[in-house]
Amino acid sequence: MRPRLITFDVFGTILDWKTGIESACRDAGRVLVAGEFDRIIDVQGRLEREAFADYESITQRSLRVALGMDQHAAAGIAGTIAQWPLYPDAPVLRSLMEIVPCGAMTNSDRRHGQAIQQRLGFRLTAWLCAEDIQLYKPNPDFWRRMSEATGVPPSPAWWHVSAYADYDIEVAGQLGLTTVFVERPHAKRGPASHIVPDLEALRRILSETT
Repeated sequence: MRPRLITFDVFGTILDWKTGIESACRDAGRVLVAGEFDRIIDVQGRLEREAFADYESITQRSLRVALGMDQHAAAGIAGTIAQWPLYPDAPVLRSLMEIVPCGAMTNSDRRHGQAIQQRLGFRLTAWLCAEDIQLYKPNPDFWRRMSEATGVPPSPAWWHVSAYADYDIEVAGQLGLTTVFVERPHAKRGPASHIVPDLEALRRILSETT
């Protein structure tokens, strides 16, 4: 089906948050060993289900809980979020927007969205972050709020793209969306309508459907 809207997870799908956290920790003198990144993310997931706090605060707390890091070092690392690297294929988003409106649904703060779009060199059609709506994925209300913002109801004509089945693909599929799993170095695989190695492959699929 020709899509009316494509939404993207950002952290882990557009932005390489694993490399970002690892590099920031290394610069702070704390080299992560195998399994520690996943421990940090698991703690973040638990914190995101508690009373709302902005993502920078959650990142800081997750570093303290998962690694026993002191507050000063954790705050310094959390302050680098907006500079974490984009995946090399992120600029493909510009050509995707020539085919169909594209939005972001991201568990992050407003200033992170502003910085990421500035680095991309263009703005997406819509950018909805956790700070805007005071909740985090995988809460289904995140998709409902994007529907309200864009006027596009949940259906197969709305495609959702992510490297994470647990946070994105499963819920999007349950809501009736067409789902696209992107194979990233750190990903949580699950059933999806399409499985692609990168965003360029997604662009080719869209070119065929339109």
